[in-house]
Amino acid sequence: MDKHVTPAHPQASDARPVLEGPDIARVLTRIAHEIVERAKGADDVVLLGIPTRGVFLAQRLAAKLEQITDRGVPVGSLDITMYRDDLRMHPPRALARTEIPGDGIDGRLVVLVDDVLFSGRTIRAALDALNDIGRPRAVQLAVLVDRGHRELPIRADYVGKNLPTSLRETVKVQLAEEDGRDTVLLGVKPAAQ
Repeated sequence: MDKHVTPAHPQASDARPVLEGPDIARVLTRIAHEIVERAKGADDVVLLGIPTRGVFLAQRLAAKLEQITDRGVPVGSLDITMYRDDLRMHPPRALARTEIPGDGIDGRLVVLVDDVLFSGRTIRAALDALNDIGRPRAVQLAVLVDRGHRELPIRADYVGKNLPTSLRETVKVQLAEEDGRDTVLLGVKPAAQ
């Protein structure tokens, strides 16, 4: 998620859910079917989640793809921290780990997975990180929520929910693996004092 642009996360009291657990499961099933249809199977698909919640979504997508195709789909993570264009504007942070599964990404269809698509800067950083790892046959993008407000010419191939927002609104994805529950919350950032 483009954290450098996203306003403070909404609190539960001032945010309303726009997706709940069953909705998230349903959209991930739909995205998995769309990946299989577009890729004509999943033989050369590699899923790379962008930490933190993108990794959990990629793992869930891999499980759904395995249910559909009866074969395992390699899944890993892609740390984009050092490729971000806002490093100097934020305090130092711990690096996540990049984990490239199996035979790598060369000649494969890589599907990047993230929770929220906003400005597009996180995905630009992910593309830069991929260049240092290998040369995929193609790269596609799957996101749980597309909230608009692109600053770069980046578009998702697979979208769970298009959620047009204003810049005053916030989108917070919570997943059971990290937050104890599955929900997407839409809130309004507090007015500046």
